[in-house]
Amino acid sequence: MYKKLYALTFVFLIQMLAFSQKQNITYTFSPTTFGENQSVTLTVDASTINQAVWATTNLYIWSWSFDTATNTQVDCPTNGSSFGNSTATNKMTYNAGANNYTYTFTPTAFFGRNGINKMGFLIKNQTGTVQTIDYFQAIGAFQFTNLNPKSGTTTFVAPGGSYPINYKTSIAANWVLKANGTVINTANNTSSYFYPYSVTTDVNMELTATNPADNSVLSSKFAFGNTPVVQSAAIPAYIKQGINYDPADPTKVGLALYAPLKTYVHVLGSFNNWSVNSNYLMKKDTANPDLYWIEIIGLTAQQIYTFQYRTNDGVKVADPYSSLILSPDDDKFISATTYPNMPAYPAGQQFDVSIIQTAKPAYNWTTTNFTKPAKQNLIVYEALVRDFTANKNWQAMIDKLPYIKGLNVNAIELMPIMEFDGNNSWGYNPAFHYALDKAYGTPEKFKEFVDKCHQNGIAVILDIALNHATGQSPLERMWSVDDGSGYGPVAANNPYFNQTAKHSYSVFYDFDHSKPETKYYVNRVLAQWINEYKVDGFRWDLTKGFTQKCTDADQACTNAYQQDRVDILKGYADYQWASDPNSYIIFEHLGTDAEEQEWANYRINEGKGIMMWDNITGAYDQNSMGYTSDSNIGRADFENHGFTERRNMTYGESHDEERIVYKDINFGATNGTYNVKDLATALQRQKAYGAIFLPIPGPKMIWQFGELGYDFGINRCVDGSINNNCRLDEKPVAFTLGYDQDANRKAVYDTWAKILQIRLANQVFDTKTFTVESGNLMPIIFINNDALDASTLKNVVILANLTLTVQNIIPNLPYAGTWYNLMDSSVRNFGTTTDAVTLQPGDFIILGNKPSAALATDETKTSINSVKLQLEQNPVANGEARLKLNNAKNGTIAIYDLSGKLITSAKTETDNGTQVLKLNNIKSGMYLIQLRTEKGNAVTKMIVK
Repeated sequence: MYKKLYALTFVFLIQMLAFSQKQNITYTFSPTTFGENQSVTLTVDASTINQAVWATTNLYIWSWSFDTATNTQVDCPTNGSSFGNSTATNKMTYNAGANNYTYTFTPTAFFGRNGINKMGFLIKNQTGTVQTIDYFQAIGAFQFTNLNPKSGTTTFVAPGGSYPINYKTSIAANWVLKANGTVINTANNTSSYFYPYSVTTDVNMELTATNPADNSVLSSKFAFGNTPVVQSAAIPAYIKQGINYDPADPTKVGLALYAPLKTYVHVLGSFNNWSVNSNYLMKKDTANPDLYWIEIIGLTAQQIYTFQYRTNDGVKVADPYSSLILSPDDDKFISATTYPNMPAYPAGQQFDVSIIQTAKPAYNWTTTNFTKPAKQNLIVYEALVRDFTANKNWQAMIDKLPYIKGLNVNAIELMPIMEFDGNNSWGYNPAFHYALDKAYGTPEKFKEFVDKCHQNGIAVILDIALNHATGQSPLERMWSVDDGSGYGPVAANNPYFNQTAKHSYSVFYDFDHSKPETKYYVNRVLAQWINEYKVDGFRWDLTKGFTQKCTDADQACTNAYQQDRVDILKGYADYQWASDPNSYIIFEHLGTDAEEQEWANYRINEGKGIMMWDNITGAYDQNSMGYTSDSNIGRADFENHGFTERRNMTYGESHDEERIVYKDINFGATNGTYNVKDLATALQRQKAYGAIFLPIPGPKMIWQFGELGYDFGINRCVDGSINNNCRLDEKPVAFTLGYDQDANRKAVYDTWAKILQIRLANQVFDTKTFTVESGNLMPIIFINNDALDASTLKNVVILANLTLTVQNIIPNLPYAGTWYNLMDSSVRNFGTTTDAVTLQPGDFIILGNKPSAALATDETKTSINSVKLQLEQNPVANGEARLKLNNAKNGTIAIYDLSGKLITSAKTETDNGTQVLKLNNIKSGMYLIQLRTEKGNAVTKMIVK
């Protein structure tokens, strides 16, 4: 883990290190052995607590116990109501002079039970965003004090060699050593046992020590084997790195692990009793001797099996290409409501394990012809599943799709959902990029979420952190400097990671993207999410970290143009587009225009080009708060970046930025009785922010609940205080607070929904011809589309007053005459182009030369190139409308009520001809049908009986 961090201006703030990562500490018990009714003190060496990570001196013990009779595990009753909320009872005492933490307890009183033979514990901060690994301590005066070899291990010895078995106990004992169940040695009345065992074959050993005073027994099981001889054989064609199923044979699975510098690898699993067995020794591929493979046979179709790889040096890891991971640390905290029938973590094992399930029933996708919105028309809603609903799972997200759709966005971007450390996280601490994290639900339920998003015309984009991985990643652990816990920093021979980061924004362990191994892994990850889950694209986190030319101390280098980074990321883009030619690629780079132009303009003639995160939060904040300085939002214009096309994804809020309304009510300007700090005033200004943000051509991004004026600060702690260390804490859910039912907040939602409806329904906004005049708190935005004819909406002028007083704004219209307020279709006549428009502070107006298409009242309106839409019969009946279409290629048909609310939509099925549109559950009344195509729009009235 990197000790030195720098202040960041984007995603990775210093608190990123606190993402539920599992730290290793030094601790002691005094006395070292103790009974269940004996007071004992746990002492943690504070020098082993990395304060750059923990950022707190408040440490808590989270513990559980096991009973002697059944080995049943029970949590300590004073742990806390949840893992994210430890109680004061379990808080450790910090001793400044000794620089340590202590906690004194008596096991029976602490755990509230008798008959305890072992306890497990970890140390954490109160909210659980930082924790140690799990530790275990035997309870009882009679204990092993030394174990060599350790219980549960397998040791390989050269044929004919021997291994010195050396054990000690706290009380003199009687010893029995068994090999494959047969007694081979005994010793009596001694606290030290030594026996050199000659290893001639694979053998399972058991050593027991009996206390003669009470006949209590300690037992340790371990195994020996002769150093194996690995066979070389060509890998079967259907097997590639990871878990591979043969569709013709549900009784077998092919496994492959890339493991250079490892001399042999065994597979351990529920199919071989988790034992090291020569029958499960992996072969080496003849073409690539660093690639180990095996076929596991005799499996039962659809039965769930669990497994790990064990390398020659004793490292046990899950498969890095697992689509689902079982965790000994995290799974016990996931509710059955979120993840029904979760496979059980195999008893007696350590570290993450993988799952095998042959012939698993395929998900039945109901939407197979989803058409992604054009890049320049993307309206993205960024969401963190953890904080979006009270239940924090996929079903809850599905239940809120009507809310998301009602806002008229056409894409949702989810913060990382790949397997991350812990369950409570922003997700930027990935361990297995290939696997879905179980904290939010099952793979099937996530697929249902994607499916229903597509049914509702909403694309799904995943935020993905491919710059780094945590210490739980098997790609790191297989080549790490083990600190005794099974984890540790990157070793010099690691084929995937840098030992020291090559950029100044590093967290966790830094991938070396110049390595072919890393490139292969990244490309496989991309293909997995595209093919298995049908996601529509990725937002690539921290792309500045993809260079190998800098150091962790050189921020100037990291921020400068780096050719290797340009080339590496273009290569990844090519692969992503090869997997899905229309896949969205969005980089969070926030770098120089010269470098971002390389990607934004890349393959633009093919309709591609990478979208770049365009952070204009500062300028939008200043407008909303009412401060003129630094209020120019001109960077919303793609041309000001030097881009050929609209590839800047502009936003005024994101997960990384302070919430606008929070800033308004805490730092807003005042002028007499007009006070931006007043919540009602701040919410009114949030509408104006939407008006100067959402309609500007090009992709846009909304951070969750901005449409409701969310006003809890980004650094809010769980207890309601504000602290920079709480940036990653859970935040109150707007729905739980009733924000969506509050009239003033709902008015912001409705205003934004109307603005987006107007934007997406009118081709004028799909243009490269627009101007943003800003910097004086009275921004004016001119939008025109000369490809449209005079009979349609082709000119839009947006005016807003973000000052603190009434303003008469000169609109400088393209021409005088009749203009329409697109928000309500009211008419305004301008005698000259400079007739002033009076706006109250916080107000705005969106003017158009014609009414919005979605609100048009003409019986039939034909756009350019003879795009036509007619009803064969009107009024319509029998739950369907028969539409005659002309020039409708790649079109969308949308039905709106007369208020402009989108009721339903569908893709055109014919270029020229008749299409039947089902009107399921549409009530009687007057509606408007709009046909939108790449050549133009048409709209007509429809009466439903």
